[in-house]
Amino acid sequence: MTQVPETTFQSLLAALAAAAEPTRLRLLALLSEAELTVTELVAILGQSQPRVSRHLKLLVEAGLIERHREGAWVFFFIAPGGAWTALVRDILTRLPAEDDIRAADRVRLAEVRRARAEQAAHYFAAHAVHWDELRALHVPEERVEAAIAELVGPAPLIAVLDLGTGTGRMLELLAPHADRAVGVDQSPQMLSVARVRLEKAELRNVQLRQGDIYALPVERDSYDLVIIHQVLHYLDDPARAIREAARALRPAGRLLIVDFAPHAEESLREHHAHRRLGFSAEEIAGLMTEAGLDMVTRRDLVPDKTAGKLTVSLWLGRDRRILSDPLPLTSREFA
Repeated sequence: MTQVPETTFQSLLAALAAAAEPTRLRLLALLSEAELTVTELVAILGQSQPRVSRHLKLLVEAGLIERHREGAWVFFFIAPGGAWTALVRDILTRLPAEDDIRAADRVRLAEVRRARAEQAAHYFAAHAVHWDELRALHVPEERVEAAIAELVGPAPLIAVLDLGTGTGRMLELLAPHADRAVGVDQSPQMLSVARVRLEKAELRNVQLRQGDIYALPVERDSYDLVIIHQVLHYLDDPARAIREAARALRPAGRLLIVDFAPHAEESLREHHAHRRLGFSAEEIAGLMTEAGLDMVTRRDLVPDKTAGKLTVSLWLGRDRRILSDPLPLTSREFA
């Protein structure tokens, strides 16, 4: 991640100078609406790749935008909470909504988004049968999400981190209650699906990053909520993943794990690449303890006779380091 510049007189002048150019102002307007690659920006602006890349480099150096790599792609975005985020937003609010250039850019941005949506739809259609099979094995997603909402509680969140974000559903559920949210996944295809979902939800405070759950591309000691939703059973080293998640927590931050209780569905190993057939309460509690977390609560969602075969468990742990104003543990409401 780009280092945030110091807010000095000279850095302010540099930021204003970087924005004070037609193409760079168009770039800022576009990146305020979506994370975009150089290729996508070239298509929207109708300019050469070297020219667009040079303008992006200047904006990054001035601290007005950030970049992150996702496989062979590099995405650019205006990060929430950056040193000059408020300045950029203020500048953009002063652009006339009826401006012809901006309107044309938005039309081409919509075309880029449609292309993304079509690509994501093809991928989802190719894999939907497997997800449908998995969903049929456990309690309804609505029941799981209601339990997540209850355990997270109504208090506003500063920063949320979703590990193995997949389709982005957890971000869609939690990001509206946070100042910012980050989703990490190793699959570029799944990140494409998540990106389309989050754009449809018009969530502007979310970043998606490609990365390894064992070596997270995120800040340490920065998140008051980290969630690992239906991911651990794919991993060969769940303990390592939990330790890495714990390192991302700020003092008194919480880790929420959602996964299956122990079961005997061997077909999940054979056909869906599950390495583990669920986790016991004692095992997750032990892994949290080793990672420096205290187990706060556990909940089992047992299916009825028609809902499926597998019990979904939720485990909530908390970082042992103390804040003067500790984060809430649980609540019955989700604002």
